[in-house]
Amino acid sequence: MKVEGIIVPVITPFNANDEVDYAALAAVLEHLIAAGVHGIVACGSTGEYYTFNDEERQKVLAFVAEKVQGRALLVAGVNDTYTAGSLKKVEQAKALGYQAVMLAPPIYCLPNQQEIVQHYKTVSTVGQLPIIMYNFPARSGVEISVESVIELSREEYIVGIKESSGDFTRALTLLNTDFENFEVVCGSDDQGADYLFWGARSWIGGAANYLPEAHVQMINAAKAGDFTTVRETMRSILPVIQNMESSDYNQKAKLGLEHRGVAAGEIRAPLMAISETEKTEFLQLLAQAL
Repeated sequence: MKVEGIIVPVITPFNANDEVDYAALAAVLEHLIAAGVHGIVACGSTGEYYTFNDEERQKVLAFVAEKVQGRALLVAGVNDTYTAGSLKKVEQAKALGYQAVMLAPPIYCLPNQQEIVQHYKTVSTVGQLPIIMYNFPARSGVEISVESVIELSREEYIVGIKESSGDFTRALTLLNTDFENFEVVCGSDDQGADYLFWGARSWIGGAANYLPEAHVQMINAAKAGDFTTVRETMRSILPVIQNMESSDYNQKAKLGLEHRGVAAGEIRAPLMAISETEKTEFLQLLAQAL
């Protein structure tokens, strides 16, 4: 499987009763597919998967799979605190028809590199579903070293890495490594143009929830070798993306959708709504980007 295009970690709308709003979720999915995105990540961090109980997780995954219906690549987030937990989630995703999974190192336990490698090899060998590794040390607490990435890239079912460290020197090392059947995916929203310039052809970012057209335009321009359009588009959306990256990421993903006329619902505790001052600043930047 080749990872390519714009893959969106879709938000999860919640209603005033703190329940998943499936009608709103359906509308968000239609909004993204109409914009031409290439894939959907269900139960990613932007989707607030960490707030789901088991029943909600099953229902959300099944609903997204049913609504997307082969119109985009289906990716399931399968993060957990231990290897067996991620394997259980892989089996769940496979049963629902997902074509790939996205997996960070086990959170909280701070595994070393040998343990990280073994974790991925076990999930790959037993789960037998394409894996996009997720390197985001600010969330998981550990980094997948470049050496570990190179070793794991040789595994049959490990097909790429979403690189969200924010360290572009590290990204350059990966982008200039001669991988075979393995993709380095942009996972830092504010570095999209940089990744595309250096050869990446896939991007997983939460800002694509409310700016899918710009993301698709950039990836298509990069494929065509039109880096003037890549640069100009990135210049127009960078201020609002930087604002989103600075704080309250999930809240702003939903706020951006609401501004676009797509109901995105409430944020779920422990996260809270942002202040009116922060909201105004973000929306002003978004209006300029649009």
